[in-house]
Amino acid sequence: MITFDRAALDRYTSEDAGGPVVMLNLLRFRPGGEAKYAAYAEQFEAAGINAKYGLEVLYAGLGSTALVADDGQAWDMVVLVRYPSRQHFTQMIKDPAYQEFEHLRTEALVESVLQATTPVT
Repeated sequence: MITFDRAALDRYTSEDAGGPVVMLNLLRFRPGGEAKYAAYAEQFEAAGINAKYGLEVLYAGLGSTALVADDGQAWDMVVLVRYPSRQHFTQMIKDPAYQEFEHLRTEALVESVLQATTPVT
C-alpha cells in the first residue's frame, strides 16, 4: 500500500491524544524512484509546506542490512517526521499546494508504511 484510505485517516484523527506526533515512514522504491522521492522532498521547502505546518524531519536514512527481518522486509529508506499535532498533518495532506506534488511520492514508491507514533513517558 502506498496511500492511506479514508478509514485509516479517520482512525488516525480519532486516536488523537493531543500534542505532537512523529510519523514513521518506511519506504521501498520503484526502479528509479529515489529521484522522484527526492523531488517530492524538495517540494516541501519550495511550496512552504514545512513552515506552514511546522513539520520537522528528525531523521532520514538509507536502508542497509536487515539484521532481524524476514526476506523481503528490508526498506530502502526510513524517515521520521515530527508534526506539532495530528491536525497539522491532516491539514497538510488536504492542502492544494501539497496535493500538487504528492503524486511524486506515489510514483516513487512500490510499498510504504506510514505510522503515527507518540512519545513514551
